[in-house]
Amino acid sequence: MNWKSIITLIIVIAGILSCSNENQDQQPNLLYIFPDQMRASTLGFMGKEPVLTPHLDQFATEGIVMFNAASNAPVCSPYRAMFMTGRYPISNGVVPNTTSRMASIGMQLRESEICWSDILKEKGYSTGYIGKWHLDFPYEPYIDCANNRGEPKWNEWCSPERRHGFDFWYSYNTYDHHMHPLYWSTYAERDSFHYVDQWGPEHEADMAIRFLENENGEYRDNSKPFALVVSMNPPHMPYNQLPDRYVRMYDDKKEEIQQLINSPSVPDTSDRWGKYYRKHITNQLAMVTGVDEQFGRIIESLEKEGLEENTIVIFTSDHGDNLGKHGKISKTNPYEESMNIPFIIRWPAKIKPRHDDLLLSVPDVYPTMLDLMGFGKDIPDVVEGSSFANYFLNGTGDTPSSQLYIIIRGNRLVEDADNYPANLAYDERGIRTHQYTLMVNKISDDSTQTFLWDRKADPFQMNNLADERPDLVEKLTKEELVPWLKKTNDPWLK
Repeated sequence: MNWKSIITLIIVIAGILSCSNENQDQQPNLLYIFPDQMRASTLGFMGKEPVLTPHLDQFATEGIVMFNAASNAPVCSPYRAMFMTGRYPISNGVVPNTTSRMASIGMQLRESEICWSDILKEKGYSTGYIGKWHLDFPYEPYIDCANNRGEPKWNEWCSPERRHGFDFWYSYNTYDHHMHPLYWSTYAERDSFHYVDQWGPEHEADMAIRFLENENGEYRDNSKPFALVVSMNPPHMPYNQLPDRYVRMYDDKKEEIQQLINSPSVPDTSDRWGKYYRKHITNQLAMVTGVDEQFGRIIESLEKEGLEENTIVIFTSDHGDNLGKHGKISKTNPYEESMNIPFIIRWPAKIKPRHDDLLLSVPDVYPTMLDLMGFGKDIPDVVEGSSFANYFLNGTGDTPSSQLYIIIRGNRLVEDADNYPANLAYDERGIRTHQYTLMVNKISDDSTQTFLWDRKADPFQMNNLADERPDLVEKLTKEELVPWLKKTNDPWLK
């Protein structure tokens, strides 16, 4: 080898090392994927339901699995507002779902909120949002689409000034026609939405893959780190809207599904909700399998592009689904099927895989993500969640002893709109610990109902111990619930 060849080789090696150091020092990317209404027990590796999730099972071996993640206000819009703002519902103002009924009290995600996406945009990230948004209330004249032809209205365009820093936009507010979904693209006007003849999660995975591959720089700036949210609607109802191929995968699971049906929390066939569960359980599990497949496609694309090492990937859900168990149609209740959500985080460059029982709450996600990404000092003081970045990285640090539960029903707010926000001081509050779930429903100033479950002794939450254990109710109220209500300035505590 002559001296010119040696010099050329040295230059090439130096360039490779320089690029390698550059990649190590660059800010991490973020990929946040969450389907709607997927309970934690529908992760196959958990062994609780006969559900097929091979891609998530593999993903769980590569990151931290948080077994005790909870949706503190288990319904769509309150979760999304907590996720975006790092604040609990009383503070961020989104307490029930944002529908046309909430327009009278102005209930939607405020433009003034400093969302984590606003901060990443300021820090130079290319940002994208794909799928369900559900943080705007519909207003007149209503968009002419299926979800707006009854009462209340559900679907709405999100104007650019309300997108909180997201550059690439391919979304809708809420639209439950999974086989023929509707979207607004980045530059579409309010009346310029379009339909797609494809299953929603599959189409959204296609769009996410395009964002990651970014051919000709069409979707993001390749010189910048990126943050992408993919918000799928299934396994949200209606449960009959999915490709048949996923349902056929459960043809040999009938015996195992029958065991689920025999669970003590499933009402018998004389009850409407018992019939509901039996009718939909197979299709719902099949939907989860479909979501798993589309998740796998996105992860495969991330890895194909060589982005996996320095990309923080989070898979979770906004809340779970009772599917008729305990006589409840879906969410907005303190049962595990509603509250306990999947949460898996992978960052190969920094995080070692493990299973963990941290009592993670939704508002904690905002500060934890920013802290992991190097922006801990930029977290606004008004954020109520706690950063567990160090805990995720090293398994050390203080951890909470409970999670807040809060449900505020929209009917009271709208029917008594003149007394808003004073009428926020009613409905359900509670806490969830590693062992117990406590819920107190304030029906009026003089009437309450109290529920206490020992989930270790009674995992199906069939036995209300409130009357038997008033001492424990008092202890959990004093030591756990009251501090949470004080922290969140909840008028319920008056």
